[in-house]
Amino acid sequence: MKLLIIEDDKNLNNSLKELLSSFGSVDVCYDGSDAIYMTSQNIYDLIILDLMLPYVSGLDVLTNIRKTSNVPVLILTAKITVTDKVKAFSLGADDYLTKPYHNDELIARVSALLRRTNNEFRDLSLSFLDMRFDLQNKSVFIKDERIDLIGKHYEILEYLVRKKDNIITKLQLFNRIWGYDSETIWSVVEVYVSYIRKVLKPYGYNKYLKTIRNSGYMWSERDYEA
Repeated sequence: MKLLIIEDDKNLNNSLKELLSSFGSVDVCYDGSDAIYMTSQNIYDLIILDLMLPYVSGLDVLTNIRKTSNVPVLILTAKITVTDKVKAFSLGADDYLTKPYHNDELIARVSALLRRTNNEFRDLSLSFLDMRFDLQNKSVFIKDERIDLIGKHYEILEYLVRKKDNIITKLQLFNRIWGYDSETIWSVVEVYVSYIRKVLKPYGYNKYLKTIRNSGYMWSERDYEA
């Protein structure tokens, strides 16, 4: 699970990151310009968005998000008028919470949004043919045999399976798993994917991990040229 907080108040942003860290990894962003780039990667499961941002307004960020993604967006703002709320919802916001707010209410709203859009919050499982993921314990099984994928190897496989039949670029995968602030070079993705294929090969599941030339990777039963 990966969340993005877009809030120009750095103290508040850091507090929100700490508060919501139990849901998964949390990235932060402090202005609308950076937000446009980060949200364009389509790597987040939920976005918390302030409306009053430097450089590019929150409403413009929301409009840009909705051009390519249905990711849940929770507006968190000091703007309290009905007009502001109607405008945000008309542009595709999923929820709207005004400042000041209670932490318990924010957590409840985030949980509700994730439940509506992510199966893992309902049954904590994900499957593909005879492959099953235990999302709570971050383990993967094929025909009830646990396979040797942990840490980032596990996270990459889970993400690709969750995005089945969608091309995921190497940069998207890097930003999703390692994060924007990582000092690791993004070509490390190739090394990790190669190891995943090696582990899956004895089970015949390596054939579902496709390399899409000049694009990235895709988990699919379809036939593609490498």
